Amino acid sequence: MGKGRASGAHSLQMRILILADKPAKELWDNFTPGRLDGIDLILSCGDLPPQYLSFLTCFTHAPILYVHGNHDDCYDETPPEGCVCIDDALYVHNGIRILGLGGSIRYKRGTYQFTQKQMNRRIRKLRPRLFFKKGFDILLTHAPAKGLNDGTDRAHEGFAGFLELLDRYRPKYFIHGHVHISYGLRHKRLAAYGDTVIVNGYEKYILETDAFDRPDAAAVRKKANKKRGPAI
Repeated sequence: MGKGRASGAHSLQMRILILADKPAKELWDNFTPGRLDGIDLILSCGDLPPQYLSFLTCFTHAPILYVHGNHDDCYDETPPEGCVCIDDALYVHNGIRILGLGGSIRYKRGTYQFTQKQMNRRIRKLRPRLFFKKGFDILLTHAPAKGLNDGTDRAHEGFAGFLELLDRYRPKYFIHGHVHISYGLRHKRLAAYGDTVIVNGYEKYILETDAFDRPDAAAVRKKANKKRGPAI
């Protein structure tokens, strides 16, 4: 399949709650009914207690989709109830195609840690599905892509295979966790790569979008340039 923008997506206004790495106090310790009103979809990038995600299912009708983080070995024994794992899958929600690839780079033993070659094999297995669905609209991962919002240490190195996915299919959004915004200014909440908006989902972020058939990465890049210097 040649390069080209992923096609077939619907133009649909949505409010997507993105979670990763650290439970938000207002959604757990200090939760009050109604906080999830108006949320259409919840996406977890991993490294969250399964009980946290299970808790949220009691207060929303929005689907909760997740991929595993590198610290989520406990999910094998205690998966989050009422949630859908989309690791190594292409999940379609209201016409929006969401590709899930959890885990981090392998830096020690762990169920959800992978070498670059292992991640590339996972991606290759998804190619028939991607061909059938003509690409995807959202890439949901735990780790960032290599050179995009990743860290300088081995544990927070990104996957090169994610760059190839972005170049080939040009999805609307790339949503990841793993690198905490609290680590420093290097790790931005929003950035852009070509036509793709990159979202660091650390703790909690609400993505409001009604433009799955139109790129808005240029606007994100302009905003990032103005506030923090050149975007990635």
